[in-house]
Amino acid sequence: MVIWALRKGKCAIFADTGLGKTLMQLEWAKQLNNTALIVAPLAVSRQTKHEGAKFGYNVNIVANPEDIIDGINITNYGKLHKFDLSKIDSIVLDESSILKSQSGKYRTELIQKTLHHKYKLACTATPAPNDYMELGNHSEFLGQMRMKEMLSMFFVNDCKQTQKWRLKRHAIDRFWGWVASWAAIISKPSDLGYKDDGFVLPALNIINHRVESNKILPGFLFPKMAETLTERRGARRESVLDKIELTKRLILSNGNISLVWCDLNYESEMLAKNIDGSVEIKGADSDEHKENSMIDFASGKIKTLITKPQIAGFGMNWQVCNNVIFFGLSDSFERYYQAIRRCWRFGQKKEVNVNILTSDIEGNVIDNINRKEKDANDMRKMMVEHTRKFVIENIKEAHYQKENYQANESIILPDFIRR
Repeated sequence: MVIWALRKGKCAIFADTGLGKTLMQLEWAKQLNNTALIVAPLAVSRQTKHEGAKFGYNVNIVANPEDIIDGINITNYGKLHKFDLSKIDSIVLDESSILKSQSGKYRTELIQKTLHHKYKLACTATPAPNDYMELGNHSEFLGQMRMKEMLSMFFVNDCKQTQKWRLKRHAIDRFWGWVASWAAIISKPSDLGYKDDGFVLPALNIINHRVESNKILPGFLFPKMAETLTERRGARRESVLDKIELTKRLILSNGNISLVWCDLNYESEMLAKNIDGSVEIKGADSDEHKENSMIDFASGKIKTLITKPQIAGFGMNWQVCNNVIFFGLSDSFERYYQAIRRCWRFGQKKEVNVNILTSDIEGNVIDNINRKEKDANDMRKMMVEHTRKFVIENIKEAHYQKENYQANESIILPDFIRR
């Protein structure tokens, strides 16, 4: 994967959680032998430095421009505005799904300030599971094709839904072939022809808990399924006390480290007040508190962590925990998937229990997530097929150009390439 990325110069690696994206991006930056800057979520900088040291990489954490050295530097997205990126030779985006928002601050800043960079690498586990726009943002950041060009070439506007774009049926194969020319996606080593030894995950147990509600919505005689966002939030508020009691029982029965995901501030606050020994991370907390709490949870110092997927759902390695509780769900499959994969990832030794708490009138949010998961799996399958072709061809070509790649003697090729 690194050989392919070096040959491309500007590309994306969409490797599932635990497959070693951190090592891929560190080796990519090391081989370029210039001034590299990795931009990562909060707390991931310290984790990357720690992981890199195990394999002999010197990673320099930077908070200000004067901290930059020749070699591998890393900072978090919140400090990105401090740096003059024109003075950086190569840019790595860790958890590059931050490009998702078309009008987002980081997306616009990164695209505009890196237009002329020769070396750019975007890494994430979940590339647009249900949103082609995110692929367009990645393409634009990497200088492949502008979003508007991508939409006009491969998509038609679905007039039934505003701003909904549908992939042209006759362009499906060509679209994924184009994506695979600049982005490689793998979910396990066998996607590229290697063995999956050591990469088979323990069981993932999804356990749905329905809390009964006697809440009657205004204008109705009987309990009615919440449909609008306001109705659903009202239903969640009505069931919060019952969910807290259930959460406490689930944590107690586990008797080990537990991770509780929330979406709303009052839920997080009430959980922290009612669960002894728990630590809460909320948006208003200082970066120092957030970072220290995440690192302490990873080391086992904190037994129960309460936070939101948008705060801590990306980049962290929390195989220390196998008891996950969702105190309700949002409609974002990406947040749900990433939040689970903090614990259910390669290196996890135990079965992972994911407990999902919803009230009986919150609406069919679980069905919605399940539908998005199926769409994501279908998209991943299509991308893997094309990735296999493009990446393998590049590895084969690199293998026979030893005068340009001194390290090729150490390349371990799949058996089907050797044949």
